[in-house]
Amino acid sequence: MTEPQDAEARRKIPPVICYPVDTLPRPNLAAYQAVREGWQKVDEVIVPPREARCFSVPAGSFFRIVSIEGPQVGDLNLWAAEDLNERFFSGKTRALHGTHLSTGDQLWSCLPYLRPMATITHDTLDWYGFDEFGGSVHDVIGTRCDPYTHKLLSGHEYHHCCHSNLTRALADRVGRSRESVEPAVHDVLNVFMCTGFTRDTGQYFMKASPVRPGDYLEFFAEIDLLGALSACPGGDCSSEHSSDVAVCHPLLVEIYKPKTRPEGWAPAPRSSYSRKHGD
Repeated sequence: MTEPQDAEARRKIPPVICYPVDTLPRPNLAAYQAVREGWQKVDEVIVPPREARCFSVPAGSFFRIVSIEGPQVGDLNLWAAEDLNERFFSGKTRALHGTHLSTGDQLWSCLPYLRPMATITHDTLDWYGFDEFGGSVHDVIGTRCDPYTHKLLSGHEYHHCCHSNLTRALADRVGRSRESVEPAVHDVLNVFMCTGFTRDTGQYFMKASPVRPGDYLEFFAEIDLLGALSACPGGDCSSEHSSDVAVCHPLLVEIYKPKTRPEGWAPAPRSSYSRKHGD
């Protein structure tokens, strides 16, 4: 198709940020950091390779996702502990904080709740930034590897995709059937995963994660949380996911209880919007 005469002028129109965050309430990171002193580790969960496990975090506590044996990507789901309908909203989190998350960013819950569920308080990979390909770490642009897309593209069934892993883990935790809890499994924070979009075709890409044993991503729970983490069957996602041949490693989730609450902190309230939606 022939370009219009003003095509270049249209391309040069400057962008406008969709959601300016100047008025977004921001967490007091200094207060969060202060209560880490003298905290106590109260629980830990090992997530086996190509599997998922659930864990609970009370509001006001911290949790870490830790690389312990080798480079491994994890897919994280979060729910309000008492209501699976309130779950992590990767799309709105992306709109507010960008495509990849790090220290100070918050994980927001879905509508109609829309409140911070967790705040990232420490990231040992924040040095990575964006590489020459446009890749970065901890994305909220991908979904999660799932058996439906795998069947669509390969014609085969694979049951250890992150979607299936998370479904099994959630069903086991709440004592319900896999079919009944599957709709609660949602788009993830891709912990440690290095991703971006190709500049020529705009396709979602992945590359070898820079994570190494000892690296971690740490969160402060803004509300009572139920979490689920899948150790992705793609391992470090350097070549493929949904794979039985990729080298995979376990992940560790650690729960820490501080001695006191951060100064001025209270659990995040749900959105105060009236839900009238007009006349």
